[in-house]
Amino acid sequence: MCLAIPGRLLERTVENGLNMGTIDVNGSKTRACLEYVPDIKIGQYTIVHAGFALKIIDEEEAAESLKLWQELIESGAFDADEELPSPESL
Repeated sequence: MCLAIPGRLLERTVENGLNMGTIDVNGSKTRACLEYVPDIKIGQYTIVHAGFALKIIDEEEAAESLKLWQELIESGAFDADEELPSPESL
């Protein structure tokens, strides 16, 4: 199952020649490679999967996606014994 979670870019760095960023994913900070979105600016939103920022999205799209995730969680779509993926693992 593939999960791509929206997050907001907080910081950009270059590590070992790669553009990297700190992404705020619903209150949790995670690191992501920014090579696929080289034009992303601090404060913009992106979709993150498997440690890579894949696409720049607008704030409205990010908010809608996060709202849907919250509805899934509240509806019990995930088994209470099932561990949800952490942003760091995405």
